[in-house]
Amino acid sequence: MFDHSTLSASKPNILQVVVGWVAIVAPLLHCITDAMEWHQGGFSPVQLWLNYLAFLPMPWLLLGIYAVRSEELGPSALVGALLYGIAFTYFAHTTLYALLAQTPNYEVLWQQLGPAYTAHGAAMVVGGLLFARAALRTSVLPKLAVRLFGAGLLINLGLALVPAPDILQTVGTLIRNAGLAGMGYALLFGGPSRAA
Repeated sequence: MFDHSTLSASKPNILQVVVGWVAIVAPLLHCITDAMEWHQGGFSPVQLWLNYLAFLPMPWLLLGIYAVRSEELGPSALVGALLYGIAFTYFAHTTLYALLAQTPNYEVLWQQLGPAYTAHGAAMVVGGLLFARAALRTSVLPKLAVRLFGAGLLINLGLALVPAPDILQTVGTLIRNAGLAGMGYALLFGGPSRAA
């Protein structure tokens, strides 16, 4: 006879499902808006609105992953998730700012916002790396996904420190977002270690 308790124990709970899908969809939408920006040679209202939609759940994304895996990840992951969330709350605001100010591209936006933008970028990198370090110490998330996430953050940091074309920042973001999507996939389909 089939044991239904085994099946229900291996199913993700509602929080895992929501966080898992958001971790896949929001980064994918973010990558699409980056591609649109590159293809158009700058910002457009449609691209910025889509970017804003991608950024809305981002402040909660690592917090959601932490909530699903809090016992395993520990307090440093929570601190990292909070810093990452603060940064993306600000980045969502900058998208609205770019819409209202009719900012033509990323370079001009960065010049307009100055040190505040840079400080939040640093918070994103530090927070993301704290989270990644905590996740790598456990086997609760796929190490490849966590490493991609961390590598994307480090690429973004490196490119922010040296003069480089904006398109290269998109490469770092793509790698970071692939890592987030990998974590989301693991929450949805990761097997027995999914237990909440």
